[in-house]
Amino acid sequence: MRALKQLARFGYSQALSCLFPVVIFASLAMTEWIPLPFMPRYDWLLIICLLMQWGMIRSGLETRDELKVITLFHLIGLCLELFKVHMGSWAYPEEGYTKLYGVPLYSGFMYASVASYLCQAWRRLKVELVEWPPFAVVVLLAAAIYLNFFTHHFWVDIRWWLSGLVLVVFWNSWVRYEVGGRLYRMPLALSFVLIGFFIWIAENIATFFGAWQYPNQVEAWSLVHLGKVSSWLLLVIVSFLIVATLKLMKEKGAVDPSIRKKVMENV
Repeated sequence: MRALKQLARFGYSQALSCLFPVVIFASLAMTEWIPLPFMPRYDWLLIICLLMQWGMIRSGLETRDELKVITLFHLIGLCLELFKVHMGSWAYPEEGYTKLYGVPLYSGFMYASVASYLCQAWRRLKVELVEWPPFAVVVLLAAAIYLNFFTHHFWVDIRWWLSGLVLVVFWNSWVRYEVGGRLYRMPLALSFVLIGFFIWIAENIATFFGAWQYPNQVEAWSLVHLGKVSSWLLLVIVSFLIVATLKLMKEKGAVDPSIRKKVMENV
């Protein structure tokens, strides 16, 4: 019985943390089934995302510090989208006033929603990191993973080497979290895989509702290739590393006022 109660508490925390992604998926479904007037669908999705972000800040579901992190992810995601659409990796075939070089601006919120989940789950579950690697190693690894999303179009795709490097770097790292006053822990590498897999499932839902379109989905929707899990896994790792680094910097700054002032000016 206690295990079921703990599972329910954990599920409730996860559900609250996933609120932003859920709204995005619901909006994708709604705008696919119910044509909205005055503007193309992509523009309505941008307005919905902006209103959702405003509502979460006003209601206290997200903090202003978390908004800064989410905005950073929006920009990171938008840069990736602009490049990938230009290279023909996927496309946004519908019309829209708020499209930039073929990319609707709402697309950045899909990346921001991942950051929103990470920030909120971190806060609600009181996440702590055990045996976290050195700062320089984490930054270089995150940068290499992100850059490979661009460079593999012109050079060797080293995603599998990077995945192996992640296992080496984080082999002794654990994530510790609290549910109902009780502490649990999980290997960090396993948490990466689980989050990446569930985002792949979400990607299938998103493409089904026309959020974007892969070349093999032009004629009819089909399941996103399982190999995309590796891409999402690496993207999740980048997201987690950025959030974790900012969190650790802020915690360190709380001890050292001079560091805290510097971090708060830039985060």
